[in-house]
Amino acid sequence: MYALILAGGRGERLRPLTDTIPKPMVKVKGRPIIWYQIAWLKDQGITDVMILCGYKWTTIRDYVGNGKDFGVKAHYSVEETPLGRGGAIKQGLSALPESEQTIVVLNGDVLTSQELGPLLRLHHDSNSPYTMMLIPYPSAYGVVEMDGGGRVTAFNEKGSLPHWIHAGVDILDRGIARELPDVGDHETTTLPRLAQQRQLYAFLSQAHWQSIDSFKDLREAEEAQAERAPADAPSG
Repeated sequence: MYALILAGGRGERLRPLTDTIPKPMVKVKGRPIIWYQIAWLKDQGITDVMILCGYKWTTIRDYVGNGKDFGVKAHYSVEETPLGRGGAIKQGLSALPESEQTIVVLNGDVLTSQELGPLLRLHHDSNSPYTMMLIPYPSAYGVVEMDGGGRVTAFNEKGSLPHWIHAGVDILDRGIARELPDVGDHETTTLPRLAQQRQLYAFLSQAHWQSIDSFKDLREAEEAQAERAPADAPSG
């Protein structure tokens, strides 16, 4: 089974780290984000990883190579000019073997412990062309909890709001390529159209999830990795 990793981002909010490398090569506890992603995908049964890249893409190729050291087969789809996420996915899908009909797509700055099995079951059971993983909307501030009388009962520094957001982990059918833009973001074009047609399904995840878009996110990701496997902290 194939997975596509959207790895073409410049990571402007992580400069100067990303002045010479793309965002997926930023290190968390000594290893690049993409190392964690490929390790997770392999654990979920993915055999082939297609890396959708552009900005400073050779640094990813030099690190991942053919994927042998990661236990997968690595492939590359390179944007000559920026295509946007939707365009990048469309180009990547066109390079896959015809036999591959169900594809995993992952944003290049996301870490998660969610198992893919439940997403794939929902995707097949719903007969949906596109299934997206959602996670609770994390609050940017500490959440204060109260009882019915207005008495403060607790402070939650990592609270969430009563909404769900796109986690950047999707399952899609190959045929969705005709719905994707040649250039542009599928979240503002394809996904709203699928939702209007009632063809878009969502899997609600409570698993660990972290998007790394800023230095605050990077610090939190390092803390999370230290908590999850302190004895296995990777070396540089």
